[in-house]
This record gives sequence, structure tokens and C-alpha cells, in this order.
Amino acid sequence: MKGVLVRVGVDHSYGRWNAPYDPQTGRFVYVPIPDNPRRLHPHLIRRFDEVCHSLSKIGTSLPTDLNGKPMHLDPDFEMLTYGDVWPRSAPLLDMCDDDFIVFYAGLRSMNRADRELVYAIIGFYWVSEVVQASDIPENRWHENAHTRRKDYDTDIVIRAVRKRSGKLKNAIPIGEFRNKSYRVRQDLLDIWGGLSVKDGYLQRSARLPHFLNPERFVRWFEKNNPGLEAKNF
Repeated sequence: MKGVLVRVGVDHSYGRWNAPYDPQTGRFVYVPIPDNPRRLHPHLIRRFDEVCHSLSKIGTSLPTDLNGKPMHLDPDFEMLTYGDVWPRSAPLLDMCDDDFIVFYAGLRSMNRADRELVYAIIGFYWVSEVVQASDIPENRWHENAHTRRKDYDTDIVIRAVRKRSGKLKNAIPIGEFRNKSYRVRQDLLDIWGGLSVKDGYLQRSARLPHFLNPERFVRWFEKNNPGLEAKNF
């Protein structure tokens, strides 16, 4: 078994904003990063307008500079796909049955007294198959952000196992600010059996962290009884 940890979603590096998280209920809104319209097939563009209703239900709204803009909807929890680019995709190329991907995001607490970001798990995939984006037929381009683009020659797309994968209904916080960076909480690192990155580092990096003891992580994750849904917003 192999498991990797992948950071996704809008943040101050990609979009200059963080999606909301309600610490009282665990509710959150998945908001992807922006995309470049010049790279996209016009008839496949997905826009941030799709997120607005979910944001209004939680009592907030998009910043004006994202309104109407194209988004890079990846992972696509409705289609249960995730795409990545070379060489960051290297740890994903040989994934197969019994391997998994954990998606996390840096969210902004809706409690104004909370000054730090909330790093939390927002999605989980059991891997079904890994395919080259260039091998995907045109009638399936709509299933992932990387095949909605015109330039994806070296990209891959992962398809997840249905009914066992999806977006979490409530986010699971895992991070804290420690040693000048956001990192996985020390108690969780101990329970999980550690990560391949130094001291549980959670901020964006060129290499995807993997779980040193994936079976222990899965046991912990399942004990948290996460509700999963094949739904983006």
C-alpha cells in the first residue's frame, strides 16, 4: 500500500485567497485554484461562478477578482479524477489498487479570532487507475482539468474508486503552526507513523509527501468516520 498527501485549493499563492472553514460544524467549501483561459478548450472552461451558491450558504462570497474567472477544477470530486504534471507526478505513476491519495487545503476559519490558517483534509481517493492524459479520448476530456487544457502531453490523470472516494462532508483539521511553518500536528505524526517530509511540513513543495506507514494512516482515517461524497460544491 502507498499513500500520498496532496495540497489543493485556492490560497495566497494561487488566487490570493483562502476558502472558508466553519470550526463549529466542520463545514467548508472547496474552491479550486485559478486557470489560464488561453490554455483551455473554450467549450470546456469551468468558472468560479459554480462556487458562489455554496459560499453564500456558509455566509461568505468570492473576492471580486475571481468572479467569472476560469478555475482549475482539480481534483474533480464529481468525476473522481485528479491530474498532475511531470515531474511532480513521479510518485503517482505506479499507483494502483490499494493505494490512496489524501487531499488537504489551507482554509480560513470563519471565527475571526482564529488568526492562523486551518490545514485540513478535504478529500480522499482510493486509486482505480492512472492514465496518460494524452491517451484520453476527446469525449472524456471534460472529466479532468488537465484534459480541459490544450497542452497536456506529459500530464497524467488518476481515476478513483467510486463509492469509496470523494470530497469530505466535513474537513478534518490536521495542521498547526510550528517551527516557523505549517506542519502536521505532532500527535498525528506519531499516530500515522510519520511522513516523508521533515517534521510534517505542509506548505506547498515540488515533491509530494508520502506516508511512511500508510496502513496506520488508513486505520486512523476510518476511525474518524469521514463522510465522502462525489460532489464538488
